Amino acid sequence: MTAGAPRTKWPGPEYVVRQRFRAPLRFVFDWCTDFSPTDPKLEGDTYERRVVERDARRVVVEDLYESPEGWRWSREVIKLRPPHAWHMEGVGNRRNVIADYALTEPAPGVVELELRWRRRPSLLKFDRAPKIRAQKEGKRSWQRFARALERDYRASKTTGKRRGA
Repeated sequence: MTAGAPRTKWPGPEYVVRQRFRAPLRFVFDWCTDFSPTDPKLEGDTYERRVVERDARRVVVEDLYESPEGWRWSREVIKLRPPHAWHMEGVGNRRNVIADYALTEPAPGVVELELRWRRRPSLLKFDRAPKIRAQKEGKRSWQRFARALERDYRASKTTGKRRGA
């Protein structure tokens, strides 16, 4: 998503999170779009992730959360736009979401991610967290991802391996 309105007009706020990484652009793109069942652990969460489909231009994942209100399920279709962007459209039993991820290089060896998303209720009751809380949770997750990504980048320079491989 470029600056301005999202691709689809949805009611409610647009959420924005920015995160910087100390790694090359290609490494950041590949790492961020290498969806895996281990993603929840990196994020500090407990949901289950299953990679349903993956090819060079698209990834489909399903997430399952257990919550006090019951199970939360979602399916995200991610369209890859290497090396600078990816777009996600998700449907779930509690909420639907659209998100755009864009990478820029503000300085040598630094990549910045800008994540913009919107969400709306789906089939079941939807607890709409205040915008500030949703962005704070998103920022916290991406800070954890950044630590893991940078750790993997440092390790890759000596071992050639990435993402806990």
